[in-house]
Amino acid sequence: MSTPILQKHYKEQVVSKLKEKLGYTNVHQVPRLEKIVVTSCMGKSADRKVAVEDAVNEIQKITGQKPSVTFAKKAVANFKLREGEQLGARVTLRGPRMWEFLYRFINITAPNIRDFRGISPKSFDGRGNYACGISDQSIFPEIEIDQIKRTIGFDLIFVTSAPTDSEARELLIELGLPFRDIKKPAELVAAAAN
Repeated sequence: MSTPILQKHYKEQVVSKLKEKLGYTNVHQVPRLEKIVVTSCMGKSADRKVAVEDAVNEIQKITGQKPSVTFAKKAVANFKLREGEQLGARVTLRGPRMWEFLYRFINITAPNIRDFRGISPKSFDGRGNYACGISDQSIFPEIEIDQIKRTIGFDLIFVTSAPTDSEARELLIELGLPFRDIKKPAELVAAAAN
């Protein structure tokens, strides 16, 4: 199996750029993307069990990996939710699958979002991790529009090894994540064109 394009880009160009830009002396200090977590939760749904099965199927199509079902930790009367009831689905992507998913998200999926002007650069958690929400699964090319039973939203969490948000932001910008008002690195645009 060949090395994913984005992983190759990270090793060959991003590491040296970040080392120089952030003033690191050691290559191992450079932040890296550790995992991407894709989650979906069915809050107030009358047929929650069927909705969770749909979410599992959609996430599996999108990521190429079978997600695990999440369960409610406590009962919430307003949502008609019992403790231990199926609530959503989650999958953690690492290694080549993570790099392939990120490449598809940056170059194919994100541009499919209607009126897309970039994702918000403000959703960092203070520890170098970034989260963004996707309100509709139809933007993913793996999903067949005529097969959609219900609209399912997703959260994508990018977990990095960066100690601060600014370092994580620099990493994600160099990888090509389409933040609002920030340009893509020229090398990545050229690689996507080939």
